[in-house]
Amino acid sequence: MPASNKLIAALLTAALGTMTMNAIAAPALSPDNPFARESTLPFKWPPLDKIKNEHYVPAMEAGMAEQRQEVADIVNNKAAPTFENTIVALERSGQLLNRATTIFFALSSSNTNPDIEKAQTEMAPKLSAHSDGIYLDAALFARVKKLYDQRQSLKLDPESLRLLERYHTNFVRAGANLSEAQKKELRTLNEQISSRTTEFRQLVLKGDNAAAIVVDTKAELDGLSDAQIATAAEAAKTRGKEGKYVLTLLNTTGQPPLSELKNRAVRERLYKASINRGWSGEFDTTKLIAEIVKLRADRAKLLGYPNHAAYVLEDETALTAEAVNSMLNQLAPAAVANARREAADMQQLIDAQAKANGTPSFQLQAWDWDFYAEQVRAKKYAYDEAQVRPYFELNRVLVDGVLFAAQELYGLKFKERKDLPVYQEDVRVFEVTDRDGSALGVFLFDPYARSNKRGGAWMNSFVEQSRLFGNKPVVTNTLNIPKPPAGQPTLLTWDEVNTAFHEFGHAIHGLFSSVQYPQFSGTNVPRDFVEYPSQYNEMWATEPRVLANYAKHHQTGAPMPKELMDKVLAAQKFNQGYATTEYLAASILDQHYHQLAPGKTPAAADIAAFEANALKSAHVDFPPVPPRYRSTYFLHIFSSPIGYSAGYYAYIWSEVLARDTEHWFKTHGGLKRENGDLLRSKVLSKGFSADALTIFRDFYGTAPEIGPLLEARGLTGGTEGAAH
Repeated sequence: MPASNKLIAALLTAALGTMTMNAIAAPALSPDNPFARESTLPFKWPPLDKIKNEHYVPAMEAGMAEQRQEVADIVNNKAAPTFENTIVALERSGQLLNRATTIFFALSSSNTNPDIEKAQTEMAPKLSAHSDGIYLDAALFARVKKLYDQRQSLKLDPESLRLLERYHTNFVRAGANLSEAQKKELRTLNEQISSRTTEFRQLVLKGDNAAAIVVDTKAELDGLSDAQIATAAEAAKTRGKEGKYVLTLLNTTGQPPLSELKNRAVRERLYKASINRGWSGEFDTTKLIAEIVKLRADRAKLLGYPNHAAYVLEDETALTAEAVNSMLNQLAPAAVANARREAADMQQLIDAQAKANGTPSFQLQAWDWDFYAEQVRAKKYAYDEAQVRPYFELNRVLVDGVLFAAQELYGLKFKERKDLPVYQEDVRVFEVTDRDGSALGVFLFDPYARSNKRGGAWMNSFVEQSRLFGNKPVVTNTLNIPKPPAGQPTLLTWDEVNTAFHEFGHAIHGLFSSVQYPQFSGTNVPRDFVEYPSQYNEMWATEPRVLANYAKHHQTGAPMPKELMDKVLAAQKFNQGYATTEYLAASILDQHYHQLAPGKTPAAADIAAFEANALKSAHVDFPPVPPRYRSTYFLHIFSSPIGYSAGYYAYIWSEVLARDTEHWFKTHGGLKRENGDLLRSKVLSKGFSADALTIFRDFYGTAPEIGPLLEARGLTGGTEGAAH
């Protein structure tokens, strides 16, 4: 998923503002500050080798002051408002601030440290107030509204007309029509939300690190590979526990070692360490959750909406909470039914093994699921992750898989560069050349997990494409693959392979952007559309020509045997009951929090009960399948002012579009340049320069259809109707 771009967009979407529009001189910014001027490096590449912690706050302070002056000039312009002197001028404003915040927010997720965390805490409310200033300035809104009211007579090109309309929408949704007293209240709410979400993000990262479990002996790690055990030993060493082993946590509920650890007691410890994060003690996040949910509900009411979900969804392709609820309710029964069938298969295996070994059987628990799912997979498809991992070496997956597919489909070329500075030694840089030989942009790849990197995987833009500024895109993919000891190969799980293809779909969306205005660039689209290109791009991981090109043994170079390849492909629908249910549980939990009216939100002490009741009422409370994220570490919805709040459903909403697109490719000849060129011209180049569903229909020919999604997830037979 795109990460800090969405946070920046929430704070600075149209570049912006302050408490008043009076001209205020910018504080002096040292010329030695790397943000003081536009980068002179190729592609306006940020000078990452020169940026230090102490540069961020002065640059952001100076950037806000500079933008205040730019906005004041617009407001105080004696000439009648025009598209150029008002809308384009706003779009041009805030370049210093944009340079600083783009890198700051990106590295706060991927390479943070105490100084950055301190700066986050300090700057979050200031940036929120800065954004409010422009949206809540009556004189500026009057200029925008006058142009909006005259828009049909201005003879603007389609993208410029849309920009004017989006600015008007942004102002209205930000509270421009409120009274002065209401605007004051709104500013306070926004500052509080910004502060609380920043604190939540930082607390979760600390809690993730603290919850890592210590294992005393190597024997307890039976089932893990030598490389995984060495990684656990290295993690223990860095924590001052030499001779022991540490299993670190990803931010999700499920943890990768659960599929391989033979020691059931260790599996239980690891699982419980994961699900118990944030409920008590030093890293308790329940108070923050209660405050964030209440503040969002209060803000929605002030802006004229019944709840936060109604406010968010109005500006998404879904439009209403009812549409989202309908889709989730359609999918949940079939998903849970599939999960129960999967659980029965595993319970049968557990009972059979206990009988054969003469040991007591036990009831399948959540910490057993992945371990026995792998055995069922091996039985049904005669393979397990340990068999396929040797064929998924990281560099081959990236270069001969992810990038190869883009080369074949779109005609791109990738040249690794060592001369551009990076923020961490493991980051790789590729210059991207377009099909006609021209420079398209740059792609960064940051694969390894670190203690100062938040969990998950995401995409950022360091430089967003825009013809207005002459910018070519600089995009990043960040993953969290455990780094093996020096000299050992990085061998991926199938999920990690899929994630690499997924995130590169976001990168391609950013790289192919071809718009005039930065507000429409690349992945700056609704949350329930942004995941569409990434989920569609996953199809190339299993395309036979691509799979054959990268799935080669890391030692011998021998291709993965065809029979093993066929099993991998056949197993795509395996365990989809689990995967769909855990995702739907988290999506439903998100909606339950954010469809609450003011005065109805839970107190901190009631968060656990609220979570349990939400899952029970939606009939997704199946104990062996916990939500992908529990409330206390649900970063998607609680770690930024908007983020994916009331929007976590977006992944499956977008997947409807993605599976429709996959179906289209399969019926139009698959991996062919003409197909890639059509998708690029109709969808991937458009950004948000047109309505998202209009973009999709123009490519697909009809409204989205849910059938291909149900087929892909093995949910056919239990659901009817369309999602949109």
